Amino acid sequence: MARVILAEDDEAISEPLARALRRDGHEVAVLNTGQGALEVGSAGVGDLMVLDLGLPGIDGIEVIRSLREQGSKMPIIVVTARTSDLDFVVGLDAGADDYVAKPFRIDVLLARVRALVRRGSSPAIIRVGEMVIDSAARRVRVGDNEVPLTPKEYDVLLLLSQNVGKVMSREQIMKEIWRGEWFGGSKTLDMHVSGLRRKLAEAGVGREPTIGTVRGVGFRMEEIPAASGDQSARP
Repeated sequence: MARVILAEDDEAISEPLARALRRDGHEVAVLNTGQGALEVGSAGVGDLMVLDLGLPGIDGIEVIRSLREQGSKMPIIVVTARTSDLDFVVGLDAGADDYVAKPFRIDVLLARVRALVRRGSSPAIIRVGEMVIDSAARRVRVGDNEVPLTPKEYDVLLLLSQNVGKVMSREQIMKEIWRGEWFGGSKTLDMHVSGLRRKLAEAGVGREPTIGTVRGVGFRMEEIPAASGDQSARP
């Protein structure tokens, strides 16, 4: 699925995490120094880096800064025991894309990896019938109407739209969208899906429900017939 560079010097963390990433379908290169992480990251052979800040040699923050100065756009997830707000801000300012504090649940980290891989591989413009999603601007339009979505509504819609016709379980959606903020139960998800259906209908999507419910499983983005006329030609 993706080539993951795992830079972590604690084998008690790196070994089970590498196994989990491989089970999830990724190729994994495990490194235990900052210098190694920088060299492999600079070579452009990775699709994503999971980076511990406390690496021997070169600090993880310097690895991030160096890669960004070289023009690397590779997504970087910081994994660290440093949990102060200042450390969080410094890591993001250096160019990290996400931040996971130790100790962490492996399934949460895997969900964040999938989200970043999906973001990197997703086309900038996604069309589902007459609905157009601009993933760079995080905007959704139906014809000439912009759909006003909350951040989480947008995230749910994007995930479903990247998997048109595929059933997504409630648990899968919750883990990928709410990440570590999810503690079981799906009432929150049901509320967001209900809001999405209403807003898409108000914007003029051709038929209901655009997001179908698969009883006892989850949701599916239905194939939405394009409206008559050349809707696909819209930018």
